[in-house]
Amino acid sequence: MKEKELRRSQAVLPIGTVMKLTKLSARQIRYYEEQQLVTPKRNEGNRRMYSLNDIDRLLEIKDYLDEGINMAGIKHIYDEKARKQAQKKAQLEKPLTDADVRRILRDEFMSVSGLSKQNEFFFKHNKNF
Repeated sequence: MKEKELRRSQAVLPIGTVMKLTKLSARQIRYYEEQQLVTPKRNEGNRRMYSLNDIDRLLEIKDYLDEGINMAGIKHIYDEKARKQAQKKAQLEKPLTDADVRRILRDEFMSVSGLSKQNEFFFKHNKNF
């Protein structure tokens, strides 16, 4: 995670500050939490703490409501976004094949051990390795 994203995801803002920044009431913010549209962290005293990403999401929810989208529609939008993100992540995290693992290990052994190119012949042509 990039440093900027890490800072944006740190939950450091209490609900009072969030109310001022978003012009939402505490009840509205808690309702969006009940609807699982936003998930604030809790501090040691069990108080809700929000991140800048949470504020962005609350403002986005507010915009959707202003556009006339109901709560079910907003949930659907976020569910679709999460589904697409999960698909994208799954595509990036394809499992390695045996051949991939062997190639990576061979390359790693070659670079660490300082073996010459002549010895590389052994690794390429030995199917058991």
